Amino acid sequence: MSYYTITESRTFTVTHARHIAAKVATDLKRLQRLYGQPSDSDIADYETEMIELLKAGYLDTVSYGFKRDGEWVEPTLRYTAQELAGDGVSDDDPGRVRPGADISGSSFCSFLTYSPAWHALTDAKRVAFKKSLPFRRTGGFAPGVSGYLEDDRIYSAGGRAVSRASVRSF
Repeated sequence: MSYYTITESRTFTVTHARHIAAKVATDLKRLQRLYGQPSDSDIADYETEMIELLKAGYLDTVSYGFKRDGEWVEPTLRYTAQELAGDGVSDDDPGRVRPGADISGSSFCSFLTYSPAWHALTDAKRVAFKKSLPFRRTGGFAPGVSGYLEDDRIYSAGGRAVSRASVRSF
């Protein structure tokens, strides 16, 4: 009987991070066209932030969308960072944000959580990294979800991915 072992090594580069972040930025442009938010400058800042966080391995989740009464409402999008094994993971096209959601009385915002790699950093390294980002996030509590989250896309490159879930109304 013969046994074979395959070892695979991948390097995640800034090019891979840009590929993934560009797809997220495209989703945000779709939100802008349909719902008037976020602004072009905010989209550029969110894209830069995502590139840096993905490249360093510090992103856990990030949500972009509309909050009403402390809860995310449709059409909010949540992205969760993942490490991939193998080549069988798809790299979907961005888009398919549903039009026509009721965002009355809501405000656009974003909420981010950091990966275990981030929490393993010293305070000084976290402060230095945050200074390199295009804007400062403040602390807070994660909003709840009005409705449910539906996994609908995955964007991948270089052995990493972000899976997208969209808030859907009941």
